[in-house]
Amino acid sequence: MNAYQIIKRPVITEKSDKLARLYNQYTFEVDRLANKLQIKQAVEEVFAVDVLMVNTSNMPGKRRRAGRRIIRKPSWKKAVVTIYPGQKIEGFEV
Repeated sequence: MNAYQIIKRPVITEKSDKLARLYNQYTFEVDRLANKLQIKQAVEEVFAVDVLMVNTSNMPGKRRRAGRRIIRKPSWKKAVVTIYPGQKIEGFEV
């Protein structure tokens, strides 16, 4: 798996913006099979920063109504990546 297959997209929300500004933590949607070491290497390769810590969590898919049926959105994996102070990832400003 290459770095661009591991990191699917950044998660841009009010909370992730606050984490980025105050704590140097950036949130990504990542491949469900990727582990913390692979995520760390992918972020360092793609964004050219030094990663301090990676926290992951599996996010369950939400239930939605489609007419009379109830469908489930797919589950996904979230990674919160902490980088060293003084560095930043461009493009995360909301």
